[in-house]
Amino acid sequence: MPIIKSAKKRVRVSAKAAARNAKTKRTMREAVKAFTAALTTGKADKIKETQAKAVSAIDIATKKNVIHKNKAARKKSQLSVAVKKAALKPAKAKAVAKKPAKATAKKAATKKPVAKKAPAKKTAAKKAK
Repeated sequence: MPIIKSAKKRVRVSAKAAARNAKTKRTMREAVKAFTAALTTGKADKIKETQAKAVSAIDIATKKNVIHKNKAARKKSQLSVAVKKAALKPAKAKAVAKKPAKATAKKAATKKPVAKKAPAKKTAAKKAK
């Protein structure tokens, strides 16, 4: 048992973090298990719904650094391969909205060209040296 005050606090903090990480990991595993159970039923809507939940749970675990990003990519890939074997289209994760390209083109076209500055004049004091 730690004696120093900071070491005692470290034990408390790490215990809380371990519990939080275990919950995140358990949620992820349950979502993946629900997905595999849905695959056996063969219902397309249930499969897509559980796949989206599983992908979301994997992303959350990755964001919280509970699992490595490469492991998350591998797991999501395995889910989509399983869906393809079941002859269904995979559910996509949330897409990030992109800005339209036209708005940036207009801004670039409206900029004025930068005028070149004239070279600095040499003063008589500098020439004398």
